Amino acid sequence: MSARPHVLVVAGSDSSGGAGLTRDVQALDAFGADALAVVTAVTAQSDHRVLAIHPVPPAILRAQIAGAFESRVPDAIKIGMLVNRETVEAVAGAIEEALGSLAAVPSIPIVTDPVLVSSSGGVLLDEEGRRALVDRLLPLTALLTPNVQEAAVLLGLPVAQDGAELDDQAQRLLDLGPRAVLLKGGHSSESQAIDRLARRGQMLRRIASPRIQASRRGTGCALASAIAAQLAAGVALEESCRHAQGYVGACIRAAMDTGHPAARSI
Repeated sequence: MSARPHVLVVAGSDSSGGAGLTRDVQALDAFGADALAVVTAVTAQSDHRVLAIHPVPPAILRAQIAGAFESRVPDAIKIGMLVNRETVEAVAGAIEEALGSLAAVPSIPIVTDPVLVSSSGGVLLDEEGRRALVDRLLPLTALLTPNVQEAAVLLGLPVAQDGAELDDQAQRLLDLGPRAVLLKGGHSSESQAIDRLARRGQMLRRIASPRIQASRRGTGCALASAIAAQLAAGVALEESCRHAQGYVGACIRAAMDTGHPAARSI
């Protein structure tokens, strides 16, 4: 039996279990990958609101990343909640340092999920942190996975109102530095949920699925981690995105069937 791939997950904890590292580890396991975990912030959350956020000090962040790489070289990296500029810079610096010492190792794909606001509306990355995200982390990123609102914030544009604007914003996000962008369509007004995959020098690809009239916390975390797990195993990017989209849809339907409180009608 071949060894399971490892994904370095850089994300916040969530006391409700609805998002963050809990969702990341669940998704990784579903796709046959193991986690190396770096905690960026300890959050107190319920299914309905963010009660408190405690950022992990930058020195501890750097030490966590160094310790993870010292234990084993990850096959992929997934980055989620980053809180503020100091967090972003610590994570970017530590990853750059770790990757710089691995000159003989093939490129490690980094999936960045720009966690800007919680599902309940709590701010999870401040304005200075957003600028640092663009300046420091997006140039390292293989795939950026924003939703419709996050894409607009990163671009400094109004939220896209139709398919043409979504296509345009997906392409524009490439100018911020990532090698590819998956603009998630779950929060769009389109009749289907259409994720747009933009890659440099390639045609835009649309990955569509039936729209589910419900939402569930942590789906962005799960999607990005599901993609990272597959990239770690050598699956092609578009195929990884398609499988991850199907996984998230199944998770939402399962939560609806069991009456889970984190699954809400929309």
